[in-house]
Amino acid sequence: MIKNLKKWTKPQKIKSTILFPLSKSFIITEPLGKILIISPWNYPFNLTIMPLIGAIAAGNKVILKPSEISTHTTKILQKIIKDNFNKKYIEIISGGPKETQKILNQKFDYIFFTGSENIGKIIMRKASKNLTPITLELGGKSPCIIDKETNLEKTASRIVYGKFLNTGQTCIAPDYLLINKEIKEKLIQKIIEKIEQLYTKNPEQSKDYGKIINKNHYERLSNYTKDKNTKIIYQTSKNNKKNLYFSPTLIEINIKNKKSKITQEEIFGPILPIIEYNNLNQAIKYINNKPKPLALYIFSNSQTTQKKILNQTSSGTVCINDTIIQLANPHLPFGGVGNSGFGKYHGKSSFDTFSNKKSIMQNTTLFEIPKRYPPYNKLSLKLIKKIL
Repeated sequence: MIKNLKKWTKPQKIKSTILFPLSKSFIITEPLGKILIISPWNYPFNLTIMPLIGAIAAGNKVILKPSEISTHTTKILQKIIKDNFNKKYIEIISGGPKETQKILNQKFDYIFFTGSENIGKIIMRKASKNLTPITLELGGKSPCIIDKETNLEKTASRIVYGKFLNTGQTCIAPDYLLINKEIKEKLIQKIIEKIEQLYTKNPEQSKDYGKIINKNHYERLSNYTKDKNTKIIYQTSKNNKKNLYFSPTLIEINIKNKKSKITQEEIFGPILPIIEYNNLNQAIKYINNKPKPLALYIFSNSQTTQKKILNQTSSGTVCINDTIIQLANPHLPFGGVGNSGFGKYHGKSSFDTFSNKKSIMQNTTLFEIPKRYPPYNKLSLKLIKKIL
């Protein structure tokens, strides 16, 4: 950000119109003003600091409101901010929903929120009272389509990595798999092999496998597995509520199942539903019958299949033949569409999000365009029409 800031803040020259031949046109960036950044608990440091960097790079003052759930990280953030920044530039406020409500009652020039769809709606209602522009980075059910023309070994590794990273508590984690029926059983076996290879047969003892954030979320995940309309086909080991350990779990669901909560709500945990499809049109229809997701994953070596899915679906981001890695490129704007949010950030997009692009036109005083001012006659109108 520091390396590129001089280039990004430089006035941008714009081509002038023939109507005003000696005029100059350019765009300058200016700070929006006072920014509120509300961050979530699943990546509490990263998802606080990344938008903060964009906001202060653009020259704004910022209030940070981290999640009340990830308390230990909030303490670390408070120390970092207090030790390094003057309170009149950056302030960090802790607390729960009551504190957040009080903050939202204040007037801001921009609000940046990362979290759930339900809370996003509350933020949007609050912002609308002051006509405050916002970015909403939400989540949703990010589908993963696996075509029969794919490398099963690499596909399994990359799905397991993307799904069980941070114990599935990732907004762009593959929420469910849509697998071509011809390769379904083979791929399931490969996925099981990779789970045990990466996290052992008892992931509770693995230093690479995390825990669920709290008991409320543990119970929410447990309820998904008790649904009679779903079938558990694999669990590595017994869940442990006391230690907030939740096993990697595979669930099989019929593509026609519309009753289960797990088919409607974002899972946000280490439960991976598997749905079989007969043809690609059936898989695309299933995706399009749901709200637009934050991410969509395609595993296929067929360019025809890739293009068809890209052209017939809508999502905030797409990753082909891998998972999660679209976040690794700072040159790719990141954000949702529809119910998964709106507004983009990362890299220069973060700087642009927190900047006002001010358009400026400077005209000459050396001469006037003939017949510019009234009163008009037929000849002057004819001339103006010709110029236009």
